[in-house]
Amino acid sequence: MAADQTTTETAVDDLTEQAAADELERLAKELSHHDELYHAKDAPEISDADYDALKKRNAAIEERYPQLIRADSPSIKVGAAPLPTFAQITHSRPMLSLDNAFADDDVRDFVNSVYRFLGQLPDGSIAFTAEPKIDGLSMSIRYENGILVNAATRGDGTTGENVTANIKTIKEIPNKLPKGVPSVVEVRGEVYMGKSDFLALNAEMEAKGKQLYVNPRNTAAGSLRQLDAKVTASRKLKFFAYAWGEMSEPNDLPSTQYEMVQTFKDWGFPVNPLMKRLNSLEDILGHYREIGLERPELDYDIDGVVYKVDRLDLQARLGFRSRSPRWATAHKFPAEQAFTTVENIDIQVGRTGALTPVARLTPITVGGVVVTNATLHNEDYIKGIGNSGERIREDDHDIRIGDTVIVQRAGDVIPQVLDVVMEKRPADAKAYEFPKKCPVCGSHAVREKNEKTGKLDSVTRCTGGFVCRAQATEHLKHFVSRNAYDIEGLGAKQVDFFFEAEDPALQIRTAPDIFTLKKRQETSQLLKLENIDGFGRVSVRKLFDAIDERRSIALNRFIYALGIRHVGETTAKLLARHYGTYEAFAEAMNDAASLSGDAWADLNNIEGIGEIVARAIVEFFKEPRNLDVVTRLLTEVTPQAAEQIAASNSPVAGKTVVFTGSLERFTRDEAKARAEGLGAKVAGSVSKKTDYVVAGPGAGSKLDKARELGVEVMTEDEWLTFIGG
Repeated sequence: MAADQTTTETAVDDLTEQAAADELERLAKELSHHDELYHAKDAPEISDADYDALKKRNAAIEERYPQLIRADSPSIKVGAAPLPTFAQITHSRPMLSLDNAFADDDVRDFVNSVYRFLGQLPDGSIAFTAEPKIDGLSMSIRYENGILVNAATRGDGTTGENVTANIKTIKEIPNKLPKGVPSVVEVRGEVYMGKSDFLALNAEMEAKGKQLYVNPRNTAAGSLRQLDAKVTASRKLKFFAYAWGEMSEPNDLPSTQYEMVQTFKDWGFPVNPLMKRLNSLEDILGHYREIGLERPELDYDIDGVVYKVDRLDLQARLGFRSRSPRWATAHKFPAEQAFTTVENIDIQVGRTGALTPVARLTPITVGGVVVTNATLHNEDYIKGIGNSGERIREDDHDIRIGDTVIVQRAGDVIPQVLDVVMEKRPADAKAYEFPKKCPVCGSHAVREKNEKTGKLDSVTRCTGGFVCRAQATEHLKHFVSRNAYDIEGLGAKQVDFFFEAEDPALQIRTAPDIFTLKKRQETSQLLKLENIDGFGRVSVRKLFDAIDERRSIALNRFIYALGIRHVGETTAKLLARHYGTYEAFAEAMNDAASLSGDAWADLNNIEGIGEIVARAIVEFFKEPRNLDVVTRLLTEVTPQAAEQIAASNSPVAGKTVVFTGSLERFTRDEAKARAEGLGAKVAGSVSKKTDYVVAGPGAGSKLDKARELGVEVMTEDEWLTFIGG
């Protein structure tokens, strides 16, 4: 793993869109590199836990910024491209990977999501299979008329390497199936090397004075990719069958996952004896723990337990996401942990004023990476309190400077402190007092209270706003970022330089200062930018030209650049399209200041903007310091009116549509995309401004509201006819 990952990373919620885009690009390259090392070269540089942490970080960023999902995203990609050494085989059905669960709550969410998708209450009526997740090499073996015809690695999920000759050397895999099997059978599973065989092989290599192998998984993968099948035959590889690809005559086969795997056993394939069929969440998690206890005694490596919906007809209904099935997940075992000492606790201040505590640790290696920092999340986490007020450590342990702590890197790239070793707590250790003032600007730091629930926000925030240097510089960096103003030549280092400058002719403290910099330089008789190291006449001219090019900018970019809390690029586009001009947007926010009335209702009614986001927008424009910055900015720049999507022949161009109920002809996302493509606005609730309501089965309060207001209501079929199919 790259050395810079030992430093504390920005929490996903605090990433600017530009920072998120940059990190997604880095993660795509890094994960592609590790995929190639793992799947193609059998020489990984990082542990499975570290790899999973990178994948989860990538997924979290994509969830926050779905508009930034890349074509080469690791969330879409499976495995690595097949090696050119071997001929390629295209899988008749893709070999997809599984989503990961890292905690009991993740498994609970998975089980509940299955019931929710199928429209059932989680009453334990749906059975799941649970089996060890073998740490080996995924394989698809194809039989035609009972004869083994080819075998391929997973590869990139679509195309794999033809390793047929080598697979035929594995004694546990039958070359011929019994009579009566379907004419086409694709059995899928995992090729692995037993621990005892691995140790024996290394003992042999040591006796010959040769280099030892690293682990059974890599050795199995390398053995299977030998050009000489005799070498593969000498390695004593093994196989577990647990899935399938193409199957002819499927109606003649069992109707459940468990029975299908047992059928593989009848056909002569080895299957895992620890596989069970279970119904309740408690039994599923219980089996996970049982397998975890047996893990050291097993003669093969496992890194978790795989859960699958048992009934095949339910699997078909649940279907697939882009790279994984909805009906299965892998519950990973915890990553490596280590003990170290908390040397200090520092506070970092983000763009939105969030005060994030960071533990400075005595350097320790965890999972092959040197860790020096760990996030402590917030004030409550230090005290040992969870988001819902629950205790998250035994015996109410808090975290103090000088404590010996357990550090873990699992499920998140940022290491975290799990618990305190109380027997080693120093006698003079004092409870950490979370600052009541911002350590950067001295402004009050407060935890806001949710007016609906009465609960305190988990995050403490600096109230200094633009007065706070940390917030001000982060705001400026956000303002000039790629998806905001995108001013070439004005990056993070330049922002810091101009912010710290003492000469008024050089200072940039707020966004309007960017656009007055050229005029101040022209009239200054003192320090000229072109005479400062790192600049120069040409670079200064290019910087001023880049600034002048942004004096007119798209409305959505302008709104996004303001750095309003909770307003990302997607939300900014929604606002720009809804209001059309900045003048209309500003007037509406002023009218919505009381958090009531038509303007407030209209803001909340925009599809994709809920009350939390709406409140953050209105509160931003109620703050005098924000208004002062925006007012001065508007004397220098002009936000362009938003381009309105419209089709001359569309009957819904400019109309507001609400979809409600269980749509059967299309998904909610498909319906929204089609309507917006025709120039319609899709709202989340019904109001006087709603033109049409499309109601599917189970429509409730929104349908009642539409009838009350006299809004035209259509069925899905009527809607499709209305918009032209």
